[in-house]
Amino acid sequence: DFAIIIVVYICSVCIRSTAVGHKYSTRVVRTKYGPLRGLVLQHPPVEVFLGVPYATPPLGSLRYMPPVTPSMWRSPRLADTFSPVCPQRAPHVANRTEALLELPRGRVAFLERVLPLLVNQSEDCLYLNIYVPRAGE
Repeated sequence: DFAIIIVVYICSVCIRSTAVGHKYSTRVVRTKYGPLRGLVLQHPPVEVFLGVPYATPPLGSLRYMPPVTPSMWRSPRLADTFSPVCPQRAPHVANRTEALLELPRGRVAFLERVLPLLVNQSEDCLYLNIYVPRAGE
């Protein structure tokens, strides 16, 4: 649970802190499911592909079943948006006084920063966010 929260936080900070300095990549990357176009972030110079599906959403009859290969696509897919995070229950820190009775101060502060990033939760969460160093930079 905590590891997922940390990864989501780090990824969102990277994107938010450089959101002003991004543009769509001119490069289209071919995957076995279809072509992708990501974002280029300037600081640090990195190419980002957000919301890349690695399995079919586990909804309906696929719920609680092994992952199924995602459908292929032909046109370049814009990989520029975070997908929903998987459902998870994070510690309740709305009442800071009560939270500090159970958790260290640093953890409460961290959770207060991270929890807004966990608002968009869905079982349709089988996506990757891929960060690639820019070639030659």
